[in-house]
Amino acid sequence: MILHAFRLAGAVLAGASIVAASPAAAQSNDLIPRKHIFGNPTRAGATVSPDGRRIAFLAPRDGVLNVWVAPAGALGDAKPVTAEKVRPVMDYFWSADGGRILYTQDEGGNENFALHGVDLASGAQTKYTDFAKTQVRVVGVSHKVPGAILIGANNRNPQFHDVHRLDLASGKLTLVRENDEYIGFLADYDLRLAFGVKPAPGGAFVVERLDAAGRGSPFATIPADDALTTSALGVTLDGRTLYMRDSRERDTAALMAVDVASGKATLLGADPRADVTGAIRNPRTGVVEAYAVDYLRTAWTPVGDAIREDVAFLNRELRGQWIVASRSLDGRQWTLRVDRAGEPVSFWHYDAGRKKLDRLFSARPDLEGRRLAAMHAVEIRSRDGLTLVAYLSLPSGADGNGDGRPERPVPMVLNVHGGPWARDSFGYHPEHQWLANRGYAVLSVNYRGSTGFGKKFLNAADKEFGAKMHDDLIDAVEWAVREGIAQRDRVAIYGGSYGGYATLVGLTFTPETFACGVDIVGPSSLVTLIESFPAYWKPVLEATWYRRVGDPRTEEGRKFLLSRSPITRVAEIRRPLLIAQGANDPRVTQKESDQLVAAMKERGIPVTYAIYADEGHGFARPENRTSFYAISEGFLAKCLGGRQEPIGDDLKGANLKVPEGAAHVPGLAAALAN
Repeated sequence: MILHAFRLAGAVLAGASIVAASPAAAQSNDLIPRKHIFGNPTRAGATVSPDGRRIAFLAPRDGVLNVWVAPAGALGDAKPVTAEKVRPVMDYFWSADGGRILYTQDEGGNENFALHGVDLASGAQTKYTDFAKTQVRVVGVSHKVPGAILIGANNRNPQFHDVHRLDLASGKLTLVRENDEYIGFLADYDLRLAFGVKPAPGGAFVVERLDAAGRGSPFATIPADDALTTSALGVTLDGRTLYMRDSRERDTAALMAVDVASGKATLLGADPRADVTGAIRNPRTGVVEAYAVDYLRTAWTPVGDAIREDVAFLNRELRGQWIVASRSLDGRQWTLRVDRAGEPVSFWHYDAGRKKLDRLFSARPDLEGRRLAAMHAVEIRSRDGLTLVAYLSLPSGADGNGDGRPERPVPMVLNVHGGPWARDSFGYHPEHQWLANRGYAVLSVNYRGSTGFGKKFLNAADKEFGAKMHDDLIDAVEWAVREGIAQRDRVAIYGGSYGGYATLVGLTFTPETFACGVDIVGPSSLVTLIESFPAYWKPVLEATWYRRVGDPRTEEGRKFLLSRSPITRVAEIRRPLLIAQGANDPRVTQKESDQLVAAMKERGIPVTYAIYADEGHGFARPENRTSFYAISEGFLAKCLGGRQEPIGDDLKGANLKVPEGAAHVPGLAAALAN
């Protein structure tokens, strides 16, 4: 997958005056500062400790997101426990004994993640892994073995991760398995490797059961058609049951309970419209107690009676989508992430024993009370009969009766998700809020190849980069024009990773459709893209890129991939293009943007090119993020006529170079000179 999410927990800083807007865009004078939408969240990511006595969350410390910990019920007494100075902590977890906070961190977005930890009693900070050019992964954490975890590291063989047992107190690493065949492992509650997954010819995967000596025996085969829709979720405490999301012999992925001894599978839940996307498991026993399906919106279904009343209570009281962020080991204390789409995400504490809910905080209190855009879930029919689930946001004031249609057509941004094997979902979406506030309709489409809608929908994208996948996007634009949503001559295409590729395809394969495009870390050549993937992706390329996109190892495959590559159609570009690239991106390397810009310059085609020296596949540092959105906003305002907040000092602190085209964005050249 190129990209799961260019979007982060939030993003930062800007001034707040208004540039004159076109009549179509001037629905409201409430211009929301970019810093309130994209700056660091005030707080985010609340989780409860295993004993239920403390709450941890992410919040800025000297402008950088770090982990804070507070007594449960006294968030005002929170103290920072991590001390990152440059890159934000994006995720973290508690050690099983609750004595430590653990997290991974890379350098400049290179995705060579190292494992860090902090002892909450002493405050001691430890970098547990310090291998060069190595990516560390967490393999297993268990309350039965609270003082240790399993990690994988590819320092010996870049393609595969050896498994080590890490003693958290001493930092000692003990090799558990030298690995040259498995792409992933599933550990049991004794921190024993119970299952391993290895690639098979033709894009299939084989799941093997591992015995006490580490020997593997076949347990299940996942055919190539099911490779992206079937996966293990975990085993129970007693080791007798393996839970899986399974699309074999069906279309949408169902929740299955597999008897480990016999291999017999029992259906626990399914939906003919969409895949099972996740599960709530008992924190002590590992038993699944509810599962989620996300079609138009996410909905939870209980499995058995263990939390049936809790699910009903939360559905009734929270008035919006929710997910469980954490639960204490006894299952009584929960933290919840609540998303109502038209307001900022909030985090809540739930005492299941007393059926009591308390709101912990809003991630973005500066947006509380603001006039935010509603999101509408819609279904669009593709030209060949597929149903494309999409999400539409409209400018404030453009939709007086709230029916999801503006009173008159407005400029529109087609916001294409990355992946491509990912999806857009209903919920608070910072880019939707930003663009709608600037006067644009925003449409995010789950084109074929998006996950969550069954394997037929996903597999319909095989070998369709730049073809039927793009047709779906064009069909969505045509739908928006027919429905009176979009002005045909003022539609921009915008996206990151695969969405960046879609932007480039839009401006080269269909050069008259879009008024302009914004490409964020998008590949220009499918050949050089695939050939530059990190070593640890190579074992799965057969199941993903070679089978589903094209195989550059053959001459025929290279020709096919080049026929679907924007770099071969540069001369067709007619409309303005903004390109943003992270210099350290290991997935879509800087070469992809450099070679496109060079080809455009050679032909005298204007382009604006922004490079971030300390970023990778997306922009993590808030200073970089803010500057990117400031540049994009000016670019879109010039192209579509929407509102623009001046760049002001939003480039301050960004590690940014604009080697080409600063003059094409209002105010950018002057801001760079300051």
